Amino acid sequence: MAPKLPLSGRVAVVAGATRGAGRGIARALGEAGAVVYCTGRSVRGAPSAYKRPETIEETAEMVDAAGGTGVAVRVDHTVEAEVESLFARVVRERGRLDIVADSVAGEDPLLGRWGAFWQTDLSNGADALRQAILSHLITAKHAAPHMIKKRRGLIVEVTEGDTIFGGGGNAISDVVKSSLKGFAARMAGELRTHRVAAVSITPGFLRSESMLGHFGVAEGNWRAAGKKDPNFLESESPLFVGRAVAALAADPKVLERSGDVLSSWELARSYGFTDYDGRRPDWGEHFGRIAPAIGFLEPFRLHRAFLERMMKRMDGYLAASDPPAETAGRGASTRGK
Repeated sequence: MAPKLPLSGRVAVVAGATRGAGRGIARALGEAGAVVYCTGRSVRGAPSAYKRPETIEETAEMVDAAGGTGVAVRVDHTVEAEVESLFARVVRERGRLDIVADSVAGEDPLLGRWGAFWQTDLSNGADALRQAILSHLITAKHAAPHMIKKRRGLIVEVTEGDTIFGGGGNAISDVVKSSLKGFAARMAGELRTHRVAAVSITPGFLRSESMLGHFGVAEGNWRAAGKKDPNFLESESPLFVGRAVAALAADPKVLERSGDVLSSWELARSYGFTDYDGRRPDWGEHFGRIAPAIGFLEPFRLHRAFLERMMKRMDGYLAASDPPAETAGRGASTRGK
């Protein structure tokens, strides 16, 4: 008799499951035995507006092949009525909702190219923020009540970078990625009493379909791109961050991590999973070695100084709210009588 898979009986929604991290997360949840609703806007017969070939039907088939149950549902996550209908359908068909992983607009071309904030093209700024931030709020808003009702669940916001600040090559992208980390932290605080966890997670150097195309390689020969960029040899497949999400979802103590900014490599160290080829890429360790050469230390110093000031301010507020030691002692002695 085959052993029970860790997420057997669980029901997940992966928003933005068409490609990249979203597709990897859907596959990994299926690999762990979950029912996975794969949502996005790219379907057969109506390809991506960005002229990408991937579809949510393909992702659902990958979930099936991995051992789970894949269900493709076309949803525009910026349209609130469509999102509300999605979660009503999931609960109607399956009777539960355990996991929501949101990777919508992770590599949206509207987020733009690298550059200083004064060089950022803002012509599509409002659309980018709507697609990459508002869609996440809409999705979480309509997912959370179903989890609250059952007093269980995990919401995962896919972002970039494992620090509070930063996560994009320009001002628009930076605002998006930083906002998703803050949103996960806010949700964690509001959902804790309901026993629902919320985290943000980042992959390392992700070998997404578009990144492979950028280097002119395929997954079968991806190492050849190392000749153009040696850092690519430390990259990870989308399945790696997917297995990170699956490990979190299977952890009975996941609430202890709620609010955290997590990474695929950190969770691989904790849970012991590997990429599909047996490797355990560690972008955090690699980045630590190359950060001085690419000029990342100075921003980190500024961020650290800011956080230290904020911690002092927060400690002051907390100290002001604590009862004086003498009063607390009298209360304790009175209660003991």
